[in-house]
Amino acid sequence: MNIILLKHFNFDDPMVFDDWARAEGHKLTILNPAQGRLDHELLSRTDLLIVGGSPASVYEERLHPWLASEKSFVGEAIKQRIKVLGICFGAQMIAEILGGRAYAHSVKEIGWHEIRRNDYVHPALMDLPQVFHSLQWHGDTFSLPPGAVNLASSKYCENQIFAWGDHVLALQFHLETSAQCIDIMLDVWKNDLLREEESVQKAEVIRGKQFQTAESFRWLRGILNHFIDVEISARSF
Repeated sequence: MNIILLKHFNFDDPMVFDDWARAEGHKLTILNPAQGRLDHELLSRTDLLIVGGSPASVYEERLHPWLASEKSFVGEAIKQRIKVLGICFGAQMIAEILGGRAYAHSVKEIGWHEIRRNDYVHPALMDLPQVFHSLQWHGDTFSLPPGAVNLASSKYCENQIFAWGDHVLALQFHLETSAQCIDIMLDVWKNDLLREEESVQKAEVIRGKQFQTAESFRWLRGILNHFIDVEISARSF
């Protein structure tokens, strides 16, 4: 399979995607949307598009003109029924493209937080526990687009996973972040941790739970494998 990963900042670590693609015999191409207009012709040779996280906000097109090109590219992929997986910023972008709204949340959600799946059973999530902890690092959230199904929530953010039909899946949290990337985030974005909010964990707490990345990687590989195989209608779960 041909897979495109849209990577938005230089220290975002694609290791888990690269390792997974190699192990499964897939071809992974990594593109940075800020470095030039995305060529829609690439979609004719794409089976899965992954839209990764970003320190930018989906609604900041005046600050980041490349967002318009990326939204067009992702929207065309969805229109062509290519499998699309969004992560954090990517989930917010997909929600907006499909008719929802991305906006600044009332709190930041940073650290290893509990997420609870609901009663909907989506085949791509069959290896994911009903209750689990994942790294979070976001200050934006989104409203569900028409036709989407909410699959999980946290204490601080109602929409943690949603699906739209059989070819779009969005995760607000970060199963893909490596321990090395977390260390850099804690340094580069240390000002985010100064907020005195229950939803923002201290650096030592976040660093002390880095061992959970191994389990996060395992869950993510399962989601990727099952999502590729999913062929269901929006009413099937």
